[in-house]
Amino acid sequence: MTLTKPIRIGTRGSALALAQTRLMADKLERAGAAVEIITITTPGDRSTAPIPEIGIGVFTSALRDALAAGDIDVAVHSYKDLPTAPDPRLTIAAVPVREDPRDVLVARDGLTLGELPVGSTVGTGAARRSSQLAALGLGLVIVPIRGNVDTRLRKVVDGEVDAVVLARAGLARLGRLAEITEVLEPIQMLPAAAQGALAMECRVSDMDTEHLLRTTVEDELTRAAVVAERSMLATLEAGCHAPVGALAEVVEDYERMADGSDRSVLRLSLRGVAATPDNEILRASAISDLTNADELGRLVAAELLDLGASVLSGPEAS
Repeated sequence: MTLTKPIRIGTRGSALALAQTRLMADKLERAGAAVEIITITTPGDRSTAPIPEIGIGVFTSALRDALAAGDIDVAVHSYKDLPTAPDPRLTIAAVPVREDPRDVLVARDGLTLGELPVGSTVGTGAARRSSQLAALGLGLVIVPIRGNVDTRLRKVVDGEVDAVVLARAGLARLGRLAEITEVLEPIQMLPAAAQGALAMECRVSDMDTEHLLRTTVEDELTRAAVVAERSMLATLEAGCHAPVGALAEVVEDYERMADGSDRSVLRLSLRGVAATPDNEILRASAISDLTNADELGRLVAAELLDLGASVLSGPEAS
């Protein structure tokens, strides 16, 4: 399907946002669409204050308003930045194949977490990462930092901190995987809900663009995974800066048929973690059919609530 005019794709102006938008633009161009990329400055880009202090939607509200106003046709978001509450003006038309969602360490001298001496400083702006790092009991000093990928990596080079924890997906999209000193497995640190995934939004009334996005870049398995993760987050009433981690994965399972044979089926496995105010780490997990992603998220959240994950944060931030 080819639209008669270029699709205007809105994005933040950071190197990472532009890189991931370019990836999506290339897919649309290969499908025969003409594309124009429009850069939009968001409140999160203009402020150096800690993100929870700025408010809800610091990296998404300006893009969404421009989309609703008709100034752009598509907005590309890092999915984890979106509030869990839907915007009635817009629809998430496509969720592309997800990058590796794990967190990574970039440390001085090529060190891993276990090799960092007691008292080493590790920079992160995420309560989720801070709480899980503290729970490892390695005697590390967590230093709050903010800034784009370059800014955070430079803090290690300049010696301001001994290491930083970042999302692997961002480094992959920027071509900087070689700087990673350790990939943190989920058993060490669960990522943020929807980390590594992108969300492509359009107006609910723009059915042509929605159809194009859904038929060219949509990945149903990725969508199921992030729906489960964000359902858990929403049920906990926690914003993406609360100390909550979630990871859903599509796994192979077997079910017994009437004739006694076993049939291979795909199911959705979800692990969730939440930290209490005194940094106790609560964990829960469950598995379901792919079609029950939303219910799976609510189920894992309910288990975390039963364990004591009551009020994890203030109003949702993104």
